[in-house]
Amino acid sequence: MALHVPKAPGFAQMLKDGAKHFSGLEEAVFRNIRACKELSQTTRTAYGPNGMNKMVINHLEKLFVTNDAATILRELEVQHPAAKMIVMASHMQEQEVGDGTNFVLVFAGALLEVAEELLRMGLSVSEVIEGYEKACKKALEILPDCVCSSAKNLRDVNEAASYIRTAVMSKQYGNEDFFANLIAQACGESSRPDRWW
Repeated sequence: MALHVPKAPGFAQMLKDGAKHFSGLEEAVFRNIRACKELSQTTRTAYGPNGMNKMVINHLEKLFVTNDAATILRELEVQHPAAKMIVMASHMQEQEVGDGTNFVLVFAGALLEVAEELLRMGLSVSEVIEGYEKACKKALEILPDCVCSSAKNLRDVNEAASYIRTAVMSKQYGNEDFFANLIAQACGESSRPDRWW
């Protein structure tokens, strides 16, 4: 007959069985970073035009095979609070821009990976945040000079379609030429100054 050893009174007694309690700022920060890095590494291989497909089975046993990070994140049930924040940032990117969800995950994972190294070297969290804020200001200052091409006349259907094609190709592969021309024509028609509506 097994003996039952009661839990010690205090905080541990209030937790569910199997729950873990960590103390200290460093331990909590490193655990948050690790959760976010794991989420980022999950979708990193699906990034880009040669990204690999992922097989996701959701809670309803439905199978998805996709390399679209938005679909992957929609079907995953992320429990960790820090990882949920990155998922929310990725969803906001999809709502505002319509693309770039995987970039948000990969970029956040890379920033946190470097932040972890800096924290292990002895920098404080506030110093790392201050450094990232300075880097953001510098990047925003440099980025306007890094434009590789810009459209001269967006009312020209062929020129507009060439810029739209890349974004359309990430969602409608195989039909990108048709849809890019259709969207360019619609944008050109709606932006004409002689339209009465």
